[in-house]
Amino acid sequence: MKAAVIVFPGSNCDRDLAMAFEQAGMSVERVWHKDTALPKVDLVGIPGGFSFGDYLRCGAIAANAPICNAVRAHAEAGGYVLGVCNGFQVLTETGLLPGALLRNAGLKYICRTVDLRVETADSAYTESYGAGTEIALPIAHHDGNYFADDATLDRLEGEGLVAFRYLQNPNGSARDIAGILSPNRRVLGMMPHPERASEAAHGNEDGARLFAHTAEALAAA
Repeated sequence: MKAAVIVFPGSNCDRDLAMAFEQAGMSVERVWHKDTALPKVDLVGIPGGFSFGDYLRCGAIAANAPICNAVRAHAEAGGYVLGVCNGFQVLTETGLLPGALLRNAGLKYICRTVDLRVETADSAYTESYGAGTEIALPIAHHDGNYFADDATLDRLEGEGLVAFRYLQNPNGSARDIAGILSPNRRVLGMMPHPERASEAAHGNEDGARLFAHTAEALAAA
């Protein structure tokens, strides 16, 4: 299995995400934002950080980088895409996922481990946890307040596309949403960082199962 990790100016979790993929058995190629094509890969990862300094809106400039046309095409062809933190913001700005990430309700940057509930097991990313499982993952964001209109939120809930939910909402996200899936369940955007909880040295391995099972599911497919 092969993954690509997109790198923008200001990305700071690209190495972490690449290592998490590698620990799950994937080979990884980092792809610069000015490239216009992806290598042949099974999964594209868009890492956390502050792409282009978060100027304009978080993820807005990155979403218009040349490589994002290839990411859209990959997703529209049924490819897998994982966006974490700033990567989630980029996915909403590209239109691959609905909604937007707003300033935290408390107007402060938050960096701590939070408790989550896995809301659906119906995806390669979440199947190994099982619906209802509670896990803990780090967050590190200033603009993680997920927003969508009521019709969109109702659709996400009704179609089982909420992947993770905060148990104690740290940022004001609508309906405590921490991560969502695309309708085909192959695109996942999430604010918490599973790559920062993927090995024993981190003191928490709750994120490792996401990467391990995704690799297994892609291999089986």
